[in-house]
Amino acid sequence: MNDDNYFLKFEDRVPPPPLPYSALRESIWQFLGTVALVIGGWYIWWRWAHSLNPDAMWFAVPLALAETCAFFGMVLFTFNLWKDEPINMLEPPAILGDVVPDHPEKDRVICVDVMFATYNEDPELVRLGIKDAKKMSYPHPIDIRVHILDDGRRPEMRQVTEEEGANYITRTTNEGFKAGNLRNAMEQTHGDFLLICDADTRPFPTMLEHTLGYFRDPKMAWVQTPQWFYDLPEGERLPVRLHRLMGGFGRVLGRGVERIIGPVSLGSDPFVSDPKMFYDIIQRRRNWVNASFCCGAGSIHRREAVMEAALRSFGSKVEQRTFAVEETITVSSKERDVSSDLMAAIKTEAAATEVLTPYRFHVSEDIYTSIVMHSDHERGWKSKMHPIVESKMLSPQDMLTWTVQRFKYAGGSLDILVNDNPLFRKGLSLPQRLMYGTTFYSYLAPLWNVIFLLAPAVYLLTGISPVSAYSTEFFLRLIPFLVTLELAIMVGTWGVPGYAAKAGYLSFFPLGLKAIFAVARGEKISFKVTPKIRQSGNFLALVRPQIGVILLTLIGAIWAIGSMLMGNTQYSPGGVLANILWGLNNCFAMSGIIAAAVWQPRDSEEGN
Repeated sequence: MNDDNYFLKFEDRVPPPPLPYSALRESIWQFLGTVALVIGGWYIWWRWAHSLNPDAMWFAVPLALAETCAFFGMVLFTFNLWKDEPINMLEPPAILGDVVPDHPEKDRVICVDVMFATYNEDPELVRLGIKDAKKMSYPHPIDIRVHILDDGRRPEMRQVTEEEGANYITRTTNEGFKAGNLRNAMEQTHGDFLLICDADTRPFPTMLEHTLGYFRDPKMAWVQTPQWFYDLPEGERLPVRLHRLMGGFGRVLGRGVERIIGPVSLGSDPFVSDPKMFYDIIQRRRNWVNASFCCGAGSIHRREAVMEAALRSFGSKVEQRTFAVEETITVSSKERDVSSDLMAAIKTEAAATEVLTPYRFHVSEDIYTSIVMHSDHERGWKSKMHPIVESKMLSPQDMLTWTVQRFKYAGGSLDILVNDNPLFRKGLSLPQRLMYGTTFYSYLAPLWNVIFLLAPAVYLLTGISPVSAYSTEFFLRLIPFLVTLELAIMVGTWGVPGYAAKAGYLSFFPLGLKAIFAVARGEKISFKVTPKIRQSGNFLALVRPQIGVILLTLIGAIWAIGSMLMGNTQYSPGGVLANILWGLNNCFAMSGIIAAAVWQPRDSEEGN
């Protein structure tokens, strides 16, 4: 991975096309989703009203509560996926007046600042991004300016920038991290639009041609494009793997298996990094309520919108500070009014100490800034999730890098939930609140997922049941709910494999709990740059909780079967079978992340 050739090994790969829109599939999904919600609500009501084991409420109540929390998450997820839109790109604007009708220079060409934010990444990697940015095409004259925002202050980065004819921008401090880096660059540039890139972002030639048309709507503030990891391990086909292990018989066996279940690749995308589920399903289906949020790299922003939102936020904070000081003075001096001169001085002091932040100084500055702009009800800023991949990036290639990245996502989102909850933020519509709430609620899932993971082992080891009985009545309510739910989600996410995402959602629980407890303790979530090269070492220590779940479940299964065979009446055949199947599903979900911890790239996937 340290070889410079690594960055060039996957140049022949092309991104997948966006999922096609289907009105028929939408109707089927909405019908099945409604059915699943009705049956799920019926099941949850029955669980609380009739199925709790009165002799083990310490076990029964937490599990029923976990099911209720998961069901509420399902309600939010169904709302998120409720409606898709046909793909409709607008004609690229020719002049500034096409996107800013009242601008005094409306007849001039559009100017775009392409900003690569970098800190300690390989300068040669950034060079590739600069070259690709210079290849961007446009059907009309356009002014494209490429800037390298180097928070590492490196002479070698400056040299690469100058060699490629780009503009080098740095600063003396790293205040605000990436958000502060962008603010510093905005103070020194003047483009009408900003294309935000990470150090490893490689824009395609069509990036601007396919996205600037959305800005013909004067209220369009930003457009997010899907992030695509072009170096995801493709794995090894089952016949090839079996041939290496067993010779010709293995190849024949592997081909036979694939004829039955379809192509099987072992070791493909070990960290479940493919973001197609997030961008093509979750983000894209927020467009209809104007709630798709910015994800940083690969997004295009209207400078006017970013700066105006920053100024409004700045003014609001100055007013809040002024009011607080005025209240303090009034109370302490017991005077009813404060003089106008003193008020002016207070406002001046508040303005001098407040920081203007076009992008919020936060570890999750992208979604935070999105919330600020969406809540500006006076301007009614809009966002758009563009469905077509317009750039490529590098993926996490080891468990440590994956952990750093996911902890930052979870901790940053939860910090916003606790300290600036969008559900209570003025200016957001109810659908927008629900969409943001869905995102933040998903990061609380480890609290109940850990119960789902431990519950089978508890029953199998103790024989204590969380339900009054594993009876026919119980299964007649549970199975229809699970089947209709699975069918609904399968249709709603049609075209994107779902099992890996669900398994990752479960196996994420230790990192999610760590983020929840860190935010609950008031810890500041630090900004760490995600490494762009593979980190070496043994990462099994990072998945010890997942290994523990598997061991507990397997030990419990052996113990329960043995106890039942020995005549222990505390166990029932239905209960043992149901919990073993449940536990095995948990084990399969945990096995993916454990395999990722020991994953090593094949020779063909490393630099030569």
